[in-house]
Parts: sequence; structure tokens; C-alpha cells
Amino acid sequence: MKKLATVIAAIALIGTPVLAADLDKPVVYKAPPPAPPAPVYSWTGWYVGINGGWGWASGCCTYGANGTIFDTVNGATVNTSGSINGGLFGGQIGANYQINALVLGVEGDWDWSGQSRTGSVCILEPACANNGAAISETVKISQIATVRGRFGYAADRVLFYGTGGVAFISTSDNISGTTLGFSGTILNASTTSTGWTAGAGVEWAFAQNWTAKVEYLYVAANVSQATAPIPLIGGTLTESGNIHDNLIRAGINFKYP
Repeated sequence: MKKLATVIAAIALIGTPVLAADLDKPVVYKAPPPAPPAPVYSWTGWYVGINGGWGWASGCCTYGANGTIFDTVNGATVNTSGSINGGLFGGQIGANYQINALVLGVEGDWDWSGQSRTGSVCILEPACANNGAAISETVKISQIATVRGRFGYAADRVLFYGTGGVAFISTSDNISGTTLGFSGTILNASTTSTGWTAGAGVEWAFAQNWTAKVEYLYVAANVSQATAPIPLIGGTLTESGNIHDNLIRAGINFKYP
């Protein structure tokens, strides 16, 4: 029994230095593996969204008469002053394809427009010698649609782009008043004209499937329209000219995938 106790004591004495040596060793901690890099955002896909903003336009018209007492002013040019201002609201649909940092796309949009201008105009009396100020003209832009290409540079979730294409603009013109013994509507016409558009913008992907954008578009179109025969006088009054429209719009898109 005494021998067994001696053996156990010897084993304890031998293990103690080993244990103490283990306690003196520094603890080594391994760093966690690096997190995988955040995925680069892709602009490839199709999208649909809404937009709104403001437009201001200018226009100048040439009027001509045929078969009326106004023939003497045929071809007179009138510089109507003041901007055709108003709000815009509509929607867009499009698609993008990204190659490295280059983004190519196509977009179509339509906007209701509240742009209008009302003022006096003198087209029927040379040099407005008499009561030309009694004639009132109201010009409206009611709709604007575009089909455009887009090309841009993507800095991850921010896209800087230029854009250009074809534009369709719906306008109306009403001229009425009293002149040369006639009182009433002189011209009341509306038309949709085809032109061109160009601009630039920036778009931000604030979520995986949602983007927001701000853009500027310049729209130019030639306008040609004519009134029906003027009551009691007959004949027609034609109008030709141009519209130069500036649009500032903000929009939001849902992108898929």
C-alpha cells in the first residue's frame, strides 16, 4: 500500500512541470476568414416607372390666309412672347444592358403636359394699327412622348447617361377676338407633330430593384395646322412654326431582375 502511494506521488510530481509549461504558452487566436466582396450592381434588365416635372417652351409662328379678307397678311411672321410653362406627369418603360462600366439601353415614355400660354397677338392687322390687342391667343402643349436610346457610364450603383431619339408633341392653338369687323374664333386647331429630343441624366440604384433618376430633355418639333372655314367669312387660316421645349423630370423605376 505504501508502495502504491509512493508511485502516485511520483507521477504527480512528474506531471506538474508539464502542466505548468502548458499554462505558460501564449494562446493563439486565428483571424476569421475575410468577408466575400460585395457584389457589383448590374444595370442589365428591363424596368417600368413614373416621372414628373416641369416644362418651359418657346414658339414662333407664321400665319397665312386663303380665301378670306385676311389675305393681305398672308405670310406675316409673328413673334409671340412668353414661355409656354406647366407641369408634367407620366410614365416610362425601358431596358438596359451592361458591358463592364458601359450601359446601353432604350426607353419610351409618355407625359401629360399642362404647359400653356395666353396673351394678346396681332396677326390680322399690319403693324397692329387698330385693335390688334383685342385678339387673344392660347397655346397649349397637351402631350409629349419620346422613344430614345440611352448610353451611360456606371459607377456601381450610380449611372451617368446621355440620351436622344424621336419625339412626338401634341399642341393646340386658339386665336379669337374682334378685328376688321369680325368677332369670334379666328383659329382653333390642334395637331401632333414629330421632332427630335436629346438630353442627359443621372440614375441611382437605392435598392436592388428600385432606382431613382433626374434628367433634362430638349424637344424640338415643327408645327403645321389650319382652322376650319371661319364662320361668315369662309376660307382658312393656316399656321406653321416650331416648338422648342425644355423638360426637367424626376422619376422612379422598378427594375427586373
